Amino acid sequence: MICTRDELTLVETTGVFEGTHFELIEGALIGKKGKQFPHVAATRELALALSVIFAPDHVLQEPSIGISDADNPKNEPEPDVVVLNQSFRGMGSNARPGDIVLVAEVADSTLHQDLTTKARLYARGGIAEYWVLDLPNRRIHVHRDPTGDAYQERFIVEESGSVAPLTRPDRAIAVASVLP
Repeated sequence: MICTRDELTLVETTGVFEGTHFELIEGALIGKKGKQFPHVAATRELALALSVIFAPDHVLQEPSIGISDADNPKNEPEPDVVVLNQSFRGMGSNARPGDIVLVAEVADSTLHQDLTTKARLYARGGIAEYWVLDLPNRRIHVHRDPTGDAYQERFIVEESGSVAPLTRPDRAIAVASVLP
């Protein structure tokens, strides 16, 4: 069954699945369960590191975001970390691709989906930079230069390396510093 954003809102407000939260990806409802400590710790460390580079009020954890107009009806992703090009305080709705500098997912059990389905979704939305913090392999997958439904530039930074956001090339983050 394919679901839309409006149907997701209805499901969540009826209370039928009380206590369960869903993320909508490609029309599928994905139940979000509690996250394990390594995921929570890595998300916090990455958000803190990005807050130092950008500004604390430019970095959000797990917000719902808008994506391409064509994908919006059947998708409401909630990336682990989102860096905005402005303060979230002045925004009146979910961030859209034009508001986003960088999106990051922290992957433990979701690595395949984060590197395929979500990468295509974020590329189609025109999100300039997408990182996947790969906890099992202790590295970051960096995606840049979205064209169509793919990122043209993709590379991996190992635990011993560092990576700088595209818009702040002089401000690198040591990969080891954001790993639990």
